[in-house]
Order: sequence, then structure tokens, then C-alpha cells
Amino acid sequence: MAEDKRSLVEALKAELAFIENGGYRKLSWRPQFVFEDSPTCLNYRDPEYRRPCSECVLMQLVPEGCRDKAVPCRHIPLNAKNETVSSLYHWADEEEIEAAVTTWLKHMIAKLEQEQIQDRVAATGA
Repeated sequence: MAEDKRSLVEALKAELAFIENGGYRKLSWRPQFVFEDSPTCLNYRDPEYRRPCSECVLMQLVPEGCRDKAVPCRHIPLNAKNETVSSLYHWADEEEIEAAVTTWLKHMIAKLEQEQIQDRVAATGA
């Protein structure tokens, strides 16, 4: 479990860096999709070899009932209102989506890092 958390924190930090460096704002012939069009995605820029979403570290955050969706990462709850990237696509603009995801990423990274500290303390008995 500790390894899964570490991999997840690393993926979330990479996603945050991607957003903060304007990754989704780069010119493209089509709108960019959160998570799918970033290096976080297992299939990023590799249309020839598609890996199943079930292998993605983000699946830990996808609710059980949404794991069989075509794009499971769009269904990760981002806040207390259970808004997801999928629901935000219906009413929010790119800046609002990016802000919501950035806030969520920062919160999740802090939460998971705190859990890692607690896990280490529990393991050492201190």
C-alpha cells in the first residue's frame, strides 16, 4: 500500500506540474482533456499501443461504480459536491476546470503525504 501511495503522489505531483506549466493550454487542433492529454495518462501520445485504464495509478481514486466507464479518470470526485472532470465538462470553462483540478491535486497531494508520514510513524512505533 505504501508503494501505491508513493506512486500516486508522484503521479499527482507530475499532473500538478503539467498544469502549472501550461500543459493543457498548449495550442492544439482540439480541446485538451484533463488527465487523458497529460503525461499522467498511460496512453499519452501513444496511439499505437493502448494500455487498459485498469493499469493506471489513478484508478485508486475512481469510485468502484465508475471503473468500467470508457474514461474512468473523468469520474474521480474533485470536491465535497462530488463534481468530477466529467461533470465540469458540462458547465465549466477551461479555466474553471483547471482551477478545480489544481485545487483538488494540491489537497490530495497534501492528504496522501500526511498519510505517508502517519504510516511511517505507525510502522516505527514512535
